[in-house]
Amino acid sequence: MDEQKQRPPDHLVINVEHREDPVARVTEVDAFAATRKYGKIVVRGPLFGYAEQRPGERPRWRLLGGMDTGYPQDARDDLNSYLWLKARDEAEDHLERRALLAGVARLETEPVDSLTAAGTRYRIVRADEFARIGEHQLEPPRPTDIDLDGWDDSQDGGRSPAHTEGVVIDHAAAVGLTEGLDRVGLLPVSYTSERFPPDVLADSRRALTTHPGVVLLPPVFRVMEHKELSWSMVGGGYHGTPQEARRALVHYLTEFLPMYHRIEEKDVAVYAKAAERFKQQRRANELRVRGRCFEIVRVERMMRIGPDGPEPPRRSDTDIQEPMKIRPMMDEWGTITTQSASEE
Repeated sequence: MDEQKQRPPDHLVINVEHREDPVARVTEVDAFAATRKYGKIVVRGPLFGYAEQRPGERPRWRLLGGMDTGYPQDARDDLNSYLWLKARDEAEDHLERRALLAGVARLETEPVDSLTAAGTRYRIVRADEFARIGEHQLEPPRPTDIDLDGWDDSQDGGRSPAHTEGVVIDHAAAVGLTEGLDRVGLLPVSYTSERFPPDVLADSRRALTTHPGVVLLPPVFRVMEHKELSWSMVGGGYHGTPQEARRALVHYLTEFLPMYHRIEEKDVAVYAKAAERFKQQRRANELRVRGRCFEIVRVERMMRIGPDGPEPPRRSDTDIQEPMKIRPMMDEWGTITTQSASEE
């Protein structure tokens, strides 16, 4: 009993364990080498998603989506739709459906970041996206990252599921040595760049106290164009595996550029040939064409954790959208009125 009383709260515990299996050892060595070569981080900014905490699961939370929206209201709208579909498809009786629809009604009119519906807590959560950099190069995919083969989406059923959907946020859960050290190194990280407004910098510093813990979400991958002194995103989205990002780059060069940019026909052919050469290489992560350099970049997301779980949106986060009705009217008996909105 005394040991349990003296145990620090979960959001202050990083539990490191030694793992003997061969896969874990290779992953550890790979991660250690990568963090040494790409020793600095570049923070891009926040992403938002939504999570649930079921009865009896405290302090753990479970992510319900892709953790990929750029604004808190996008995540609220996703939660709105999630609760509506849950009311339609999973409610056991009219009382549970009524409770879920009450949550939907709030999300249609209020910018709420936390609510309870049918006994489950829901929260809009934030994470900071960052990439590792070393010697003016952003980190590419690691050899041990989960990857796919093939250039046809049908070979793996199309876009892979969001790697964060279903991820359990448990700050005290055991991790390997490298991840544990990595998280310790990220604990004091806050925004420092002059490109951020003063209120953003202040909120970032404040979060070190209000949400002192850090967890890392599964990595994702972006297509970036490396310019002389900077990088810019190509396509805007992230991808669950490096191969999905490679496919997106090929699509950008062969479909998007010819359709949406005014480029000469000879350049169309040059881009197409470059894309074909890229496809002939096994798991290439760089493509150069017409003086442009495209890279497949490994992206990480860190989520700050406080006494009550994941950090919600900050006051200074850009949040200009208004709540709105997402789904048709439904009553507690499951009757849907379709004239006001279209159903999925």
